[in-house]
Amino acid sequence: MHYSHIEDAFMFVSMSPPEENFAYLNRETGETYFVSTLGDSDELPEDFEENDKYMSIPHKNDLDLGRKLVFQFISVNLPDEIRRVQEIFGRKGAYARYKDLLESKGRLEDWYEFEDKATEKALREWCGDNGVELED
Repeated sequence: MHYSHIEDAFMFVSMSPPEENFAYLNRETGETYFVSTLGDSDELPEDFEENDKYMSIPHKNDLDLGRKLVFQFISVNLPDEIRRVQEIFGRKGAYARYKDLLESKGRLEDWYEFEDKATEKALREWCGDNGVELED
Protein backbone atom coordinates (compact mmCIF):
# COMPACT_ATOMS: atom_id res chain seq x y z
CA MET A 1 0.00 0.00 0.00
CA HIS A 2 1.31 3.44 -0.86
CA TYR A 3 1.69 5.96 1.93
CA SER A 4 -0.25 8.55 -0.12
CA HIS A 5 -3.29 6.24 -0.10
CA ILE A 6 -3.30 6.15 3.72
CA GLU A 7 -2.61 9.89 3.87
CA ASP A 8 -5.60 10.67 1.61
CA ALA A 9 -7.91 8.62 3.83
CA PHE A 10 -6.47 10.26 6.94
CA MET A 11 -7.03 13.74 5.48
CA PHE A 12 -10.65 12.87 4.67
CA VAL A 13 -11.27 11.72 8.24
CA SER A 14 -9.42 14.69 9.77
CA MET A 15 -10.90 17.50 7.65
CA SER A 16 -14.01 17.47 9.84
CA PRO A 17 -14.64 17.19 13.56
CA PRO A 18 -14.26 13.68 15.03
CA GLU A 19 -17.14 11.27 14.33
CA GLU A 20 -18.23 13.11 11.16
CA ASN A 21 -16.08 11.49 8.47
CA PHE A 22 -14.76 7.94 8.51
CA ALA A 23 -12.46 5.91 6.30
CA TYR A 24 -12.01 2.16 6.47
CA LEU A 25 -9.12 0.17 5.05
CA ASN A 26 -9.44 -3.40 3.84
CA ARG A 27 -6.18 -4.91 5.10
CA GLU A 28 -6.28 -7.67 2.50
CA THR A 29 -7.01 -5.70 -0.68
CA GLY A 30 -5.90 -2.18 0.27
CA GLU A 31 -9.29 -0.77 -0.75
CA THR A 32 -10.48 2.23 1.20
CA TYR A 33 -14.09 3.15 1.90
CA PHE A 34 -15.13 6.70 2.72
CA VAL A 35 -18.18 7.40 4.88
CA SER A 36 -19.58 10.76 5.96
CA THR A 37 -22.48 11.59 8.24
CA LEU A 38 -23.06 14.66 6.05
CA GLY A 39 -23.81 13.05 2.71
CA ASP A 40 -22.22 11.01 -0.02
CA SER A 41 -20.54 7.85 1.21
CA ASP A 42 -19.12 4.70 -0.30
CA GLU A 43 -21.18 1.57 0.10
CA LEU A 44 -19.58 -0.69 2.67
CA PRO A 45 -19.02 -4.36 1.81
CA GLU A 46 -21.56 -6.94 3.00
CA ASP A 47 -19.04 -8.52 5.36
CA PHE A 48 -17.98 -5.21 6.90
CA GLU A 49 -19.69 -5.69 10.27
CA GLU A 50 -18.40 -9.20 10.96
CA ASN A 51 -14.90 -9.08 9.55
CA ASP A 52 -11.80 -7.71 11.25
CA LYS A 53 -9.98 -7.24 7.95
CA TYR A 54 -11.48 -3.72 7.88
CA MET A 55 -9.79 -1.15 10.05
CA SER A 56 -10.74 2.42 10.79
CA ILE A 57 -8.33 5.15 9.73
CA PRO A 58 -7.64 7.43 12.71
CA HIS A 59 -8.61 11.08 13.09
CA LYS A 60 -5.75 13.52 13.68
CA ASN A 61 -6.81 13.87 17.32
CA ASP A 62 -6.37 10.11 17.77
CA LEU A 63 -2.69 10.58 16.88
CA ASP A 64 -2.19 13.74 18.98
CA LEU A 65 -1.96 15.89 15.86
CA GLY A 66 -4.46 18.51 16.97
CA ARG A 67 -3.92 21.08 19.71
CA LYS A 68 -1.07 19.09 21.24
CA LEU A 69 0.92 19.54 18.03
CA VAL A 70 0.12 23.27 17.94
CA PHE A 71 1.55 23.73 21.41
CA GLN A 72 4.64 21.67 20.59
CA PHE A 73 5.31 23.97 17.65
CA ILE A 74 4.64 27.17 19.60
CA SER A 75 6.75 26.16 22.59
CA VAL A 76 9.78 25.66 20.33
CA ASN A 77 9.26 28.32 17.66
CA LEU A 78 7.31 31.15 19.33
CA PRO A 79 7.47 30.56 23.08
CA ASP A 80 6.53 34.18 23.85
CA GLU A 81 3.15 33.56 22.16
CA ILE A 82 2.03 30.57 24.27
CA ARG A 83 -0.45 32.58 26.32
CA ARG A 84 -1.90 34.18 23.20
CA VAL A 85 -2.30 30.77 21.52
CA GLN A 86 -3.99 29.42 24.65
CA GLU A 87 -6.48 32.29 24.41
CA ILE A 88 -6.98 31.63 20.69
CA PHE A 89 -7.80 27.98 21.37
CA GLY A 90 -10.31 28.94 24.04
CA ARG A 91 -12.80 30.07 21.37
CA LYS A 92 -14.34 28.78 18.16
CA GLY A 93 -12.46 29.30 14.91
CA ALA A 94 -9.14 28.78 16.63
CA TYR A 95 -7.19 27.32 13.72
CA ALA A 96 -7.97 30.27 11.43
CA ARG A 97 -6.85 32.75 14.10
CA TYR A 98 -3.81 30.60 14.89
CA LYS A 99 -2.78 30.62 11.24
CA ASP A 100 -3.33 34.40 11.10
CA LEU A 101 -0.96 34.76 14.04
CA LEU A 102 1.66 32.57 12.37
CA GLU A 103 1.30 34.53 9.12
CA SER A 104 1.84 37.81 10.98
CA LYS A 105 5.01 36.34 12.51
CA GLY A 106 6.26 34.94 9.19
CA ARG A 107 6.04 31.35 10.51
CA LEU A 108 3.06 29.87 8.66
CA GLU A 109 5.17 27.88 6.19
CA ASP A 110 7.27 26.59 9.11
CA TRP A 111 4.06 25.38 10.74
CA TYR A 112 2.92 23.58 7.60
CA GLU A 113 6.30 21.84 7.29
CA PHE A 114 6.28 20.89 10.99
CA GLU A 115 2.70 19.60 10.74
CA ASP A 116 3.43 17.58 7.57
CA LYS A 117 6.48 15.90 9.11
CA ALA A 118 4.65 15.10 12.35
CA THR A 119 1.68 13.74 10.42
CA GLU A 120 3.81 11.49 8.25
CA LYS A 121 5.76 10.19 11.25
CA ALA A 122 2.57 9.48 13.23
CA LEU A 123 0.82 7.80 10.28
CA ARG A 124 3.81 5.61 9.49
CA GLU A 125 4.00 4.59 13.16
CA TRP A 126 0.27 3.87 13.17
CA CYS A 127 0.66 1.71 10.07
CA GLY A 128 3.54 -0.19 11.66
CA ASP A 129 1.60 -0.71 14.88
CA ASN A 130 -1.39 -2.02 12.91
CA GLY A 131 0.42 -4.28 10.46
CA VAL A 132 -0.16 -2.10 7.40
CA GLU A 133 2.83 -2.54 5.10
CA LEU A 134 3.73 0.57 3.15
CA GLU A 135 5.43 0.95 -0.20
CA ASP A 136 7.24 4.21 -0.84
